[in-house]
Amino acid sequence: MELGIGMFGDLQINANGEIQSAQQRLQEIIEEIKLMDEVGLDFYGIGEHHRPDYAVSSPEIILAAAASVTKNIKLSSAVSVLSSSDPVKLYQNFSTIDLISNGRAELMAGRGSFIESFPLFGYNLQDYDELYEEKLELLLNINSTPKISWKGKFRPELVNQEILPRAVNNHLKIWVAVGGTPESVERAGRLGLPVMFAIIGGQPEQFKPLFDYYKRVYQAYGHDMSKFEVGVHMHSLFGNDSQEVADYYFPLYSAQMNRIGRSRGWAPYLRNQFDAGIGKGGALVIGDTNESVDKILAMKEMFGLTRFSAHMDVGGPSHSAMMKSIEIFGTQIAPRVREALNS
Repeated sequence: MELGIGMFGDLQINANGEIQSAQQRLQEIIEEIKLMDEVGLDFYGIGEHHRPDYAVSSPEIILAAAASVTKNIKLSSAVSVLSSSDPVKLYQNFSTIDLISNGRAELMAGRGSFIESFPLFGYNLQDYDELYEEKLELLLNINSTPKISWKGKFRPELVNQEILPRAVNNHLKIWVAVGGTPESVERAGRLGLPVMFAIIGGQPEQFKPLFDYYKRVYQAYGHDMSKFEVGVHMHSLFGNDSQEVADYYFPLYSAQMNRIGRSRGWAPYLRNQFDAGIGKGGALVIGDTNESVDKILAMKEMFGLTRFSAHMDVGGPSHSAMMKSIEIFGTQIAPRVREALNS
């Protein structure tokens, strides 16, 4: 099972509402990715957002910069908002990163957590589902065939166009991210694509039927089970003392949940919810090495994971807290998880 870290590029916001500069946060992110590579984590993913509380609108720019300061870690988006992107340019950007990094680039296609990119790039939200379906089809065609002819509803026709440069070995790994709808799970299984489930609340066991459904569909369409890949993305932060980590992180985490929740009609996020999430059956992987190892192994056993992604910057923990969490993940948690799985 691969172990790595995902981020959205959250900016730190203090009690007075002052927001960290994007310049500072971007420089911190590069330093954090460099440490991930040094401590032996398997992959890194960064999301795409177009909001004032996030620093990253172009994951591929961050990944290209990270390619120059890392040697082994896989570099992925998490996610690229495919519905409001041009699949041609998206492929070209990620194939370029793949060449720079000697084959370490991946692209994770999704719908995104927010909708700001739709009006920003001139798309209608009423076309939400059709946009994703059509653009995923085009992206997969580009990935499989250097020269294509294609016609759709939302993009100008392509007539015998060669899409360059090509990724290493003429193949770019493309994941899809799903939030929990059976339709998204069925599509991923039908197409034989590796899938990342976002489990950010409630009890993980509630997602088990969707994992089972994905595997059944994948097998039903005759895809090679030796290439079967499935992961989870879960909010995480690690420290030496679980109570200290929880007490430090709750104000930051709840503030972000409430910022998002105000626009979505959510009730205020409370400490008892946070504590339940940290508990054995919850969806938060926040605590010391022992607790985190146990929960990651439980997720592996429950879902048959091939990848675990610790989403580590929700609410904007300090750079020092992030660096400490990354170090603990790479030097303490990951070795124990790998040892348990190998035995």
